[in-house]
Amino acid sequence: MEKMPRWSKITLRIFVGLIAFVALIFIGLGLYVNANKKTLLATITEKLNKNLHGSLTIGSMEPTFFKGFPGVSIGLRNVVIKDSLWKEHQHTLLEAEDFEVSVNTMALLRGTIEIKKIGINNAKIDLFTDSSGYSNTAVFKKKEKKEPKSDQGNTDAQLKQFSLNNVDFIVDNRKGHKLFHFVVDDLEGKMDYSFSGWEAQLKLKTLAKSMAFNTRRGSFIKDKMLEGPFKINYDEDTGVLLVAPNQLNIGKDPFMIGAKFDTSKENTDFTIDIKAPSILWKDAANLLAPNITEKLLMFDLKTPIDASCTLNGNMGPGGDPEINVTALVKDNVLKTPGALIDSCNFKGVFTNNYEKGKGFTDANSAIKLYQFKGAYTEMPFSIDTMLILNLEKPIATGVFKSKFSVAKLNKAIGTETLKFGKGTATVKLAYKADIVDFKLHKPLVTGVIDVVNADVSYVPRKLNFTNTAVSLNFTTDDLFIKNIRLQSGKSIVMMDGRIRNFLNLYYNDPEKILLNWQIRSPQLHLGEFLGFLGSRKPARTAKKNNKNTSFSEDVNDLFEKSKVDMHLRVAKVYYNKFVGTDVMADLFLSEAGIGMKNISVKHGGGSMKVDGNIAQKGNMNRFLVNTTLNNVDIKNFFYSFDNFGMTTLTSKNLKGYLFSKSKIGGLITDQGRVVTNSLAGDISFDLKQGALLKFEPVKSVGKFAFPFRDLDNITFSNLNGKFDVRGPLITIAPMQINSSILNMDVSGVYSMSKGTNIAVDVPLRNPKKDADITDKKEIQERRMKGIVLHLLATDGEDGKIKIKLNKNRNKVK
Repeated sequence: MEKMPRWSKITLRIFVGLIAFVALIFIGLGLYVNANKKTLLATITEKLNKNLHGSLTIGSMEPTFFKGFPGVSIGLRNVVIKDSLWKEHQHTLLEAEDFEVSVNTMALLRGTIEIKKIGINNAKIDLFTDSSGYSNTAVFKKKEKKEPKSDQGNTDAQLKQFSLNNVDFIVDNRKGHKLFHFVVDDLEGKMDYSFSGWEAQLKLKTLAKSMAFNTRRGSFIKDKMLEGPFKINYDEDTGVLLVAPNQLNIGKDPFMIGAKFDTSKENTDFTIDIKAPSILWKDAANLLAPNITEKLLMFDLKTPIDASCTLNGNMGPGGDPEINVTALVKDNVLKTPGALIDSCNFKGVFTNNYEKGKGFTDANSAIKLYQFKGAYTEMPFSIDTMLILNLEKPIATGVFKSKFSVAKLNKAIGTETLKFGKGTATVKLAYKADIVDFKLHKPLVTGVIDVVNADVSYVPRKLNFTNTAVSLNFTTDDLFIKNIRLQSGKSIVMMDGRIRNFLNLYYNDPEKILLNWQIRSPQLHLGEFLGFLGSRKPARTAKKNNKNTSFSEDVNDLFEKSKVDMHLRVAKVYYNKFVGTDVMADLFLSEAGIGMKNISVKHGGGSMKVDGNIAQKGNMNRFLVNTTLNNVDIKNFFYSFDNFGMTTLTSKNLKGYLFSKSKIGGLITDQGRVVTNSLAGDISFDLKQGALLKFEPVKSVGKFAFPFRDLDNITFSNLNGKFDVRGPLITIAPMQINSSILNMDVSGVYSMSKGTNIAVDVPLRNPKKDADITDKKEIQERRMKGIVLHLLATDGEDGKIKIKLNKNRNKVK
């Protein structure tokens, strides 16, 4: 083996000697400290207490040789710092089981203490301020400002490093209602100094027990673990402390956090900027104060959002800091208390300083949503700007726009009341509404809803409409319903309407709503609207948790409780076999039934006028109708109304022009059929230019009594009479019939079922023999001369009326 060169051996010996020398000095210093620890402890305690308004006590001191190498590290045990008023407030500024201090070796040899590193372990730091503003940090005396020294003469000690391990750190400001409480698991810091201040590099891991800027509101980021690095710069000239933006993990979510603290201000102004490029809504909400969290957790977003927050305030007395939050939501799903919004996009802004100078309160807080777009049950909509003001009593405003297929409404509101088919709806509504339980409450709206080419069914009354169009124009006070086109079967209806004070009545007194309709129609088939006569089919009872039932029930309630004043103008109306023209009518619809006034219609070459009402109760509807007929073709009239239930006397047997007044009441079914047994009323009539054609009961008698007279065509110059209707029985008041071939006196009862009993007195003389007599009195005296047949019309076994001799004529009344 080659020998080591001589110069190498010398160098190695010198190096080993230097190490041994340093070690000897370090051991000597350690022995010195250990031998003089009581004196040094007294010196340290005395020096530190000179700068305190209170007391510092140290339980014991031990040198820790290698921790501070090449300096001397001193371990202080059971360090306690109390201010002079500790007995009054009982808040100890510092209690540390283990307080390590690393001192400058050369300074120590000169008899002075220069601290280079401090480590605090297993401790509690309690910075307390009472309600008067006094703080236990007053234990530290303020240093007087000194003239700056030259670099060569500056011998002030500078703290280079510090650490905290298992330290309970509390800032409790009772005057400012602030509470900051951190359990520091680990904090490592390094300090660098310059002419203008210092710079610190920190690495932190701590549990935030409380970050309450206002203890009356609660804490931000409560019970969350904070972990990450910080870079802090402090400028002694301006008193500004800057925290450079860096990533800090709060719980499981990463944040970029930067801050500015202006210590030159009396209460230290601060600004904290927080950014979360990807965080779930619930996680973000849970980081805020409870008063805000409670409101935000009523909503949820399915996927993460981009959020940022700025806090501006001070550490002095006062309320909340100014809070400004911005969130960007893209292609998300928004869950609200009353709906689920798909394809949701918007920019959201929250501020608690909506109007400058009014304080950072819930009452001065606002939520602003810009370019809100989404889809509710597949119905797309947008809101350019939505504002929610005053979070104590929230008020929402905005402009709602949408265009969608009306069939989508079935999923949104249910099909118990309205069921939609094809068609398109366009909506533009400006609204203002209170928010109660996070739902819009009684919104006031202005704007227009247009529906075209729609098919819709009103389920409770089984009414179906096709090719429907409607324009709803909401004004501040009234609702105008314009350009409505309804088609039900063959019926076509055009309508315009108005409801005064609509929204106020809709929310508070729907039974007071009066809808005034102007209705026009080229043709109307009444049979297609019999649903208004029928018993209402109640909407199916919805399941308790069905979120769609509320609106459906509200609409159903509105339709049934509101009143409708209808003014109709119809070119042609149809009902079964009835055809009328130039119809005019005033109808009043309410929950109780239908009122009819000023109804006029042309029919059978004449006219009809009708007044009355229909009371709706169950499957039967009670009606009372006053009818006036003027010059109506009786043949057409009987045909149109199915001969009024009569089978023996029909439209085929009648001819002439009818003038009549009647007042009839009774029941009508939900199918529009008159219940014969329920009828009650009276009828008076006058038939001019009348004729009885091929009336079988007369022919069956006449072929024997009047074999040579034309019984197929019995004409009347004038025929009048009165009927009293009671159920199926029609009482015929004594009536004289003067015809072309015979005269008759008729009285008795005609039954539409069984019970017909009509007395007919027929003189055999031919009325044509009196044709030349002009004296009416003489004609009257001669009409019953000669042989008179006393006949009785009664029910036959086959159900038809039979004519026979009246053997008990005197008993017929």
